[in-house]
Amino acid sequence: AKERKNVIEKDVLIPFTDYELCIKNEGLMPPATEGDETESSLPSWNDIEWELQRMIARALLPPPIVGESATSGGANSADLLMGMNTFFLSLSFPKVEDAAPYVEEMCKDVDSMEYRVDLLASAREYLEHNSETCDEEDKKPDPRFDILYQQQRLRTLCRPHAQRAPALPFAGSDIIDNALPIVYTVRTAHQAGTWPDDEAGIRQMFDLLELGLRSAVEVLDVESAWDKQLTDKLLVRAQQRYTSLILGSHHVVGSEVTMEEAIELYRQCRISNRAHGAKVVLSINDNENNKDQMAYEASVAAAKMDDPEIPNIGLVLGEQGSYSRILNPRFTPVTHESLPAKAAPGQLTAAEIMAARVLTGQIPSQKYAILGHNIAYSVSPQMQGSAFEAVRLPHVYTRADVATVEEFVEGPIWNDDNFGGCSVTIPHKQNIIPHVDVLTDAAKEIGSVNTVIVKKDKFGTRVLIGDNTDWKGIFNPLRRKLGDDSGKKGSNGMALILGGGGTARAAAYAASKLGLERIYFNRTPEKAMDLAKEFGGIVAHSLDNDAESKDSLGAILAEHQGSLEVVISTLPAAADFTLPEWVLASSALPIVFDVNYKPYSTALLLQAMEKGCDVVRGSEMLWEQGVGQFELWTGRTAPYGVMKKVVLENCLPKSK
Repeated sequence: AKERKNVIEKDVLIPFTDYELCIKNEGLMPPATEGDETESSLPSWNDIEWELQRMIARALLPPPIVGESATSGGANSADLLMGMNTFFLSLSFPKVEDAAPYVEEMCKDVDSMEYRVDLLASAREYLEHNSETCDEEDKKPDPRFDILYQQQRLRTLCRPHAQRAPALPFAGSDIIDNALPIVYTVRTAHQAGTWPDDEAGIRQMFDLLELGLRSAVEVLDVESAWDKQLTDKLLVRAQQRYTSLILGSHHVVGSEVTMEEAIELYRQCRISNRAHGAKVVLSINDNENNKDQMAYEASVAAAKMDDPEIPNIGLVLGEQGSYSRILNPRFTPVTHESLPAKAAPGQLTAAEIMAARVLTGQIPSQKYAILGHNIAYSVSPQMQGSAFEAVRLPHVYTRADVATVEEFVEGPIWNDDNFGGCSVTIPHKQNIIPHVDVLTDAAKEIGSVNTVIVKKDKFGTRVLIGDNTDWKGIFNPLRRKLGDDSGKKGSNGMALILGGGGTARAAAYAASKLGLERIYFNRTPEKAMDLAKEFGGIVAHSLDNDAESKDSLGAILAEHQGSLEVVISTLPAAADFTLPEWVLASSALPIVFDVNYKPYSTALLLQAMEKGCDVVRGSEMLWEQGVGQFELWTGRTAPYGVMKKVVLENCLPKSK
């Protein structure tokens, strides 16, 4: 039976499937008791269901684009996941369960975990199993299952503590916000690892790398020095069938290279422009002439030589290379103070690196604020402040409650050398525009700015960029609920947009990006007509179902044979607006979105929920647009779960 199973797996299941999920006896395990930490750390069927969801979510992501910048805000961007001041922890345990006592503390300081397959006990069993000299009768059970299963266990152990995990969108469901990314690595012997690098070993290494793809891993480390045919086969498969980010890597062990050779290694690690990031690790015999800075300097020089630019990671091995880990600004491998031993000599903890960067001025303490008037209610300071704290950035975020924009731009925050940017809310979203240097396409089209980002040009001069993330706060939740079918039904998918202010403009922009036809209604028809003129669409003069009045909502839907898929209200919560009953009497109910986050459930949302509609609250828009702001400011992934939690704590009704 075992031999038959192996044949079916090898000849049928693996060649004709893309992903693998490992199940032992979880279905037989009793559910974990709430509050019992011992029980909750044991494998359970909930873990299997969660892992299946994660794999599907990864499979449904858009393919990663080489060189995609953080400003594009892609859900699968190497520029963000391998972003500024991000860290991954290199695990060196032979069994993942050995790491269990340290996981909670480790997760507080890192953004990803490195799963070192070559250091696993089951990897040695894998080599023995595949040895050509091994007698068939002496072969142990195939350990590839255990290699996959232990990776799942690592995710399970990290889940309760993954506060720095980025958002993983899942169509038709909530965001998965507790999937800490994994870097899947099989490091060879001549590249500072343990995996055999003879011909047979390299062939088996590529088999294991494909196994990493089949586990829906976030980052696959691919050494750039080996067989070009095997490398090409792996990367073609990765591009065609998977969404994993490829990190091209090369380690120079035991010898020095010149600056020119180091630069060329970065170019090699691009692997014919198919890698999404490049990692080069050098060796030095001494530190004369600041050799420990060579990897960083070569990474900067190499970045300017090829297009598109990708994240470059540069380190120097050993104790003499410790400073290189402080200099390297992106995706730095670290150890942790709670661990019994370092994975490599010279490794520092994330806390040590961040402290050194702050001390040397590499990370200045920047000042941020929310600019508006009568904004004591705003949750943004708590949300952004908690996000900065979660990723150990030394920034501060305050309120700037002023009647005019001029008061702010002439004040101390705007003119501080360490001003990092600001959120902008009513009534200043239009008035801030003359005070920025550059507008993004979204800000131009929407005609309002809710985010100011500060950058430096090549001369060190401050450049103020005006952007708009409000539309993303509307677009992202609706896209998840509508799925990829939005706007693909011809012209019959329609969105009703209520209101005529700046947020209505963002809603119109988001609806157009979703491929929905727009219908506008506002008590001041001229404002609705302005929206239709700028964003396209139709103005409804009433929400009646009146076939005789061509400007009524009912007549417009009938004329265009349209289905109302989405209702977006940007009206003030105090208006207590509700929809006419006939709008919610259809068997195909619309998604109802209210941009107000206080109160948590407006009159419109209460009406929609009573009728059975799917709803989106303003609180979700708040943290979605805030996540976009955080990533624009910091150039790294946002701690999505932290920001969501803070918003809900401040918006949910207090129990009496």
